[in-house]
Amino acid sequence: MTAIASSTLLAAGCRSQQEAVPAEDATADVAEHQNALLAKSENLHGIESFPRLTVGDYKEAILLGLEKQKQNISAIISNPQSPTFLNTIAALDNSGEELSRAIDTFDPLASSNSTEEYRQLEKELSPLLSAHSDEIFMNDSLFARVKKVYDETDTATLGKEERKLLDNIYKRFERNGACLSPADKAKLKELNLEISSLQLQFSQNLLHETNNTFVIADSITQLAGLPQSDIERASAMAAEQGQPGKWMFNMQRASCNPVLQYCSNRDLRRRVYLAYTNRGNQGNDYDSKAICARLVDLRLQRAKLMGFKNCASQILDTRMAKTPEAVYALLDQIWTPAVAKANEELADICKEMQKDGLTCEPEAWDYRYYLERARKAKYDFDESQLSEYLEIHNVLRGIFHVANRLYGLTFKEITDKAPAYEPTAQTWEVYDRDSTLLAIFFSDYYPRAGKRAGAWCTSFREQRYENGKRVAPVTVNVCSMTPASADRPALQSIDNVTTMFHEFGHALHSFMRDVHYSGVGNVERDFVELPSQINEHWAFEPEVLDVYAKHYKTGAPLPKELLAKYEAASKYGQGFATVEYLAASYSDMDLHVLTEVPQNLDVMQFETQKLAERGIPRQIAPRYRITNFSHTMGGGYTAGYYSYIWAEVLDADAFEAFKETGDIFNPDVAARFRKYILTPGGIDNGMTMYRNFRGADPKIDPLLKNRGL
Repeated sequence: MTAIASSTLLAAGCRSQQEAVPAEDATADVAEHQNALLAKSENLHGIESFPRLTVGDYKEAILLGLEKQKQNISAIISNPQSPTFLNTIAALDNSGEELSRAIDTFDPLASSNSTEEYRQLEKELSPLLSAHSDEIFMNDSLFARVKKVYDETDTATLGKEERKLLDNIYKRFERNGACLSPADKAKLKELNLEISSLQLQFSQNLLHETNNTFVIADSITQLAGLPQSDIERASAMAAEQGQPGKWMFNMQRASCNPVLQYCSNRDLRRRVYLAYTNRGNQGNDYDSKAICARLVDLRLQRAKLMGFKNCASQILDTRMAKTPEAVYALLDQIWTPAVAKANEELADICKEMQKDGLTCEPEAWDYRYYLERARKAKYDFDESQLSEYLEIHNVLRGIFHVANRLYGLTFKEITDKAPAYEPTAQTWEVYDRDSTLLAIFFSDYYPRAGKRAGAWCTSFREQRYENGKRVAPVTVNVCSMTPASADRPALQSIDNVTTMFHEFGHALHSFMRDVHYSGVGNVERDFVELPSQINEHWAFEPEVLDVYAKHYKTGAPLPKELLAKYEAASKYGQGFATVEYLAASYSDMDLHVLTEVPQNLDVMQFETQKLAERGIPRQIAPRYRITNFSHTMGGGYTAGYYSYIWAEVLDADAFEAFKETGDIFNPDVAARFRKYILTPGGIDNGMTMYRNFRGADPKIDPLLKNRGL
């Protein structure tokens, strides 16, 4: 679940994402090998030559890109002409083109095809990129030119996009230490360097813990209740790990979630649950407790250096929420009804456990299994039956259908004309309503060694302009969905289908953005989930299911009776889902509103104590524990995990704009959503864009209704 963001150092900072596939045999002759990143791509649509790129190529291109941007900056500073928007602000925004290209190609692969070589390169590059960014934003001569333009330019002579870029760049210099004393600048550089290094180490630890933590079952009897396809995949994983005749589960959700939801063996559920929730908290070489505590302290030091009382205040200053108090006000408004609903669900769970002769209190590893049982008992709904109609290629067809109905987009798969960055990924040309090329889209849906957990959207190339002509973005959805088994295609859970629609909403945002400067391309973090989350609303609408929900054996459409059962049961379990999400949001905020960090802070004890004070049912853990909470400890969503629920207020209210017309594909509403939400990038602030679309402020009522609260 990632934001659409430029990876240029000036626009958004270097992302810590993604890696490269091995070079083709044709490049084995080192004497003939040429670095494809150092020349313009001649491939279809300028797609990079992924199979030809080596670790050394990425390193060379990034190092050369760093030097080239330094030259760009030097040229701006030494320009004898008086600073103007064009020779300073626009020139700054355009600097580092070579570096951006190299990073944009490297980053998306470092999280999806990671290897030890590339992890080492990430560690080598991290301090260089951090120092490079600081050199730009703490350069007194450069800031003097920027400030002169900011102070003296008659903004009435600038267009709206230019005014926003000028404001963004000036404020970014301020927020990155340009106004600090020399001593404080030196301290800020030290803090940035250590924070960058620790965030990368956290991410690499979590990648290892997710893909290399295994739970083993020795007997088929331990797998009772688990779908046959999941049993087969567990057997194959064991064989791959040198344990033939056994069954193994790693901590990718596609592997471990079915155990927690369907397996009747309580001990296996316990072992899987503990292994998953304790990633990064196992006292081994990949334990991240100390890293997390140190990050909390360093972030607080940085915030105070910049004049803020805590880290959350510093970060939220640039978000829609603006203050920690506003975030807590929203979370608190939902917490009480969510906990009440979760306690109702716990009563149902106890009844189901009693049917098995269990009189003990439910534990955390009982929740998903008995909640699924209770849902079956209440609504006669079996999710595994619905999954038989959710084959992954059909789901993607449904996603494309929605994009076509709403925005007129069409999709054409390209196979032999464009280099693939991953053999299992598909490549699509995306055409707009007028048949012009809008974007290139990679769909990368299956788990593999080297891919981090979760789902996200990223880009190999952001939308931009060259010589006055729009250049189409190259956008990627990366997920770890359920793969095919020996006797079944890749059938998906309800959650997986929702995730596919979610990430494609991010992709739509990337496809349709149309800005001339990268420095105005990004929306606020707590706005960025609106395009993704609203797209989820169409996933299980009957009109859409009619298009893609076909039985994998017979091709028969989803029976109306099964759909009715799903709709009746769809809000059941929202107590659990909402509480586990809110718990993680509170943990993130609680750590980052600290004004003093306790000596020897134990982040796990801190998390447990704070949630207990709020009355969380002990059977529910946060969706992510601190030591495996990539959103906050890996950076990106630090003091920002609340953004999903903040944006859900927007997306639930926005979908009402469609429903109020009686047509979920209403062309006028879709056109407004595209014009005011998807296209402008960050030219306006988020609430202005939302009001432009909706004509009013969002209401929280649709969210509470959608969650059954």
